Amino acid sequence: MQDDATGRTLTIHEPRAVPRLGVALGFGPMLPFVAGSAASWTLGGEPGQAAVTVTLLWGCAILLFFSGVRRGVSFRTEGGATVAQIATMMGLFVLGFGALLAVALGRAAFAAALLIAGYSAVAVLDPIAARRGEAPLFFARLRPIQMPLAIVSLAAILVLVARG
Repeated sequence: MQDDATGRTLTIHEPRAVPRLGVALGFGPMLPFVAGSAASWTLGGEPGQAAVTVTLLWGCAILLFFSGVRRGVSFRTEGGATVAQIATMMGLFVLGFGALLAVALGRAAFAAALLIAGYSAVAVLDPIAARRGEAPLFFARLRPIQMPLAIVSLAAILVLVARG
C-alpha cells in the first residue's frame, strides 16, 4: 500500500478459489430458504403460513444485504463505482424492499416472485461483475451454485401460496 497527499494506491492479490469462510457464509444463509420451504409444505395451517412469512422475510433481508454488498464493493473498484454496480445495487434494493412491502401487505406470491427475480439477477450478474473486476473474483464460482438454493426454495413457496 502506498499512501501520499493525493490518495492511496492498493495492490491486491485476489484468489479465484472460494475462501473457506466464503463457503460457510455463502451457504449458511441459504439453509433457512430450504428449511422454510420444506416447513411451509409439510406443516400446513398457521405453522405453514408462518414458515412462508418467515422465509420470505429472510429472503428480503438477504437480498437487501446483497444490495449493500454490491455498494460496498463499489467503494474499492478501481476508478470508482461503475454504472453497472450502482444499477445492480439499486435493482436489488428495489426488489428486496418491494418484496418486504408485499409481505407486509399480505401478498406472499408477489413477494416470492420479486425475490426470485432478485436472486436470479444475483446468479447471473455477480459472475459477470466478478469477471469485470466489479465484484470479488470468487463470486463467479460461488453465485451460480449458491443462488439456486434460494431460487428453488422460493419457487416452491410461490407454487404453494399460488395454490391457495
